[in-house]
Amino acid sequence: MTLRLRPHHLLCVLTYAGKGYSPAFTANLTVIAGRLSAGEEVEIVAGSDDVCAPLLADPEPHCHRCSVTDRDRAAATDVGKLLGKPIASGDRLVLDDTRLRLLRSAFAAGQIRSACRDCEWADLCTSIAEDGYADAVLAVRPRQG
Repeated sequence: MTLRLRPHHLLCVLTYAGKGYSPAFTANLTVIAGRLSAGEEVEIVAGSDDVCAPLLADPEPHCHRCSVTDRDRAAATDVGKLLGKPIASGDRLVLDDTRLRLLRSAFAAGQIRSACRDCEWADLCTSIAEDGYADAVLAVRPRQG
C-alpha cells in the first residue's frame, strides 16, 4: 500500500511523539508512523491526506484552510530544495534511513521549517528535534539489499 501525505505532513512525521488534536487523530498518526517505519511508500497529495482523515468529520476541519495550503506550499519548496528536485502532487518516495536522517538534520537546523511558522506544535517539534528525536515515533531502519 501507499500512504497519502500532503507536503507539510512530511515535516510533522519527523517529530511526531504521540500527541495530537484528538485521541482518534493520535491513534491514526501512530499507525501511519509505524507504516512509514516499516518502509511504506509515500505519495504526495494536494489537500487532505491520510493524516487528515480523523479530522474531516469536523464541521470546519482545519485541513481545508488556506493557511494549511500555504504550509504545504512552503514545505514542498523547502523539501524540494533539500532533495534537489521539486516536490509535487503525485510524487512518490520512501522515508528510508538515509532520507530520514537528511530531513531530520535539516529540520533541526531550521532549514526546512518555513511551513512551521505560526504552527501550534512548533515549540514541541523544536524540543523533540533538540533532543535528537529520541521521543519521535518514526524510527526507520536502513533498507535491506
